[in-house]
Amino acid sequence: MQKRIKRVLSRARYAAIGAAVGAGIGGLVGRNAASTGGALGAIVGATIGEKRVSVDSFIDDVKEKRAEREELAAEE
Repeated sequence: MQKRIKRVLSRARYAAIGAAVGAGIGGLVGRNAASTGGALGAIVGATIGEKRVSVDSFIDDVKEKRAEREELAAEE
């Protein structure tokens, strides 16, 4: 459950940041472009947030396995 909450919050955070950046860039062009830029930025941000959590949890798993192997090697 904790992983799911972490993933949802990460996705939301990056989506909000992406929407703000996209809307800001689109706002330089015009009002409609700001709306479109915000939507596209939110999609990109949510995708990045999803991938980042997946990669972070993968790295944590690798670190745990490496620590276990080192402990086993030290015992031998």
